[in-house]
Amino acid sequence: MHDRTKLAPTETPIHEILAHRWSPRAFDARPVEPEKLRALFEAARWAASSYNAQPWYFVVATKDDPANFKKVLECFVEFNQTWAKSAPVVAISAAGMNFQHNGQPNRHSFHDVGQAAATMALQATALGLQMHQMAGILPDTARAEFNIPEAYEAVAGIALGYPGDPSSLPDQLRERELAARQRKPAASFVFTGEWGKPSPIVAK
Repeated sequence: MHDRTKLAPTETPIHEILAHRWSPRAFDARPVEPEKLRALFEAARWAASSYNAQPWYFVVATKDDPANFKKVLECFVEFNQTWAKSAPVVAISAAGMNFQHNGQPNRHSFHDVGQAAATMALQATALGLQMHQMAGILPDTARAEFNIPEAYEAVAGIALGYPGDPSSLPDQLRERELAARQRKPAASFVFTGEWGKPSPIVAK
């Protein structure tokens, strides 16, 4: 069941899964079924990557594993901990910074981890879940807590679950949760000929 109140107001019709994906901060306490979690990581597994290097890694914990849940949560900045603690699943994404086939730096590793996470988020939406990705993490804490090797970097935090009741959030966060979704127009970032010249594909 999708929350139609958060449907993206698109300029051009897009697939309903894309239009329904958003990043809530209010999560229901209901656990996420193991088979759905497996489907999310299977979706990530099939994301595209440079040289098919698949540089994505995830440290994940559910609320039925309180010790590891606490460890992941403590890798988030304090503000994100305040709301992410209500999610039934939390995770840290990480990137392998070198290609395994030749040991050279992989300039696209963060990009490809983002692709895997985006694929997960779309699979989550298809299953009635939502995934909130966050830049606000403590990479050094994550490295220490989970013994992340030197050639790998923590990328982002993830809170995952069934969307919850916005009234469970503090006033300021509740306002943001209920606010209309907004995006820059496509003409502001799709160019032709030179930088800043909107492509006729998207120009109105």
